[in-house]
Amino acid sequence: MRIRSLRKTRGWSLDNLAERAGISPSQLSRIETGHRRISLDQLTAISEALGKSLDELVESPDDSDVVIRPERDEARGLTTWLLTRGDGPQGLTVAKMRITDQAGSVTPDDLGVHPGRDWFTVLSGTVVLYLGERVIRVEAGQAASFSTMTPHALRSDRGPAEVLVILDHNGERSHLHT
Repeated sequence: MRIRSLRKTRGWSLDNLAERAGISPSQLSRIETGHRRISLDQLTAISEALGKSLDELVESPDDSDVVIRPERDEARGLTTWLLTRGDGPQGLTVAKMRITDQAGSVTPDDLGVHPGRDWFTVLSGTVVLYLGERVIRVEAGQAASFSTMTPHALRSDRGPAEVLVILDHNGERSHLHT
């Protein structure tokens, strides 16, 4: 639909664009109507003919890819807003988390271990970081970074806390996917 719209905006016929892109008018017609899958070489040729980048041709027509919707995990007392899509820079994932599980007695079963490193900064509230035998309070404006091979868990202290986290692939699997 986007290709057809851009073609018509320029006042070009199917034949005009097909000739400029080096494909047949019947192929272009089937691409525009969704009756044919477009190959990368066809997409590149059409984008060059229209003077548009590949991103401009394939971007989502609605706001579903720009609106960040929270995912709630009531069992673990977390609400997560995933801020990177797919693989983030250098395989890292960035997310905002709202932690509602209150600090208190934490059993060894509550502590997770996995390869990699976690980093977080507290945006609001106070986070209690259980790190092995240690209990560390991390206040708003402070950050923590640690090896995730040390048993760990995060809880909030006296009310919800919000954190910005950067996770490697192992951290993403462990913290965002139960």
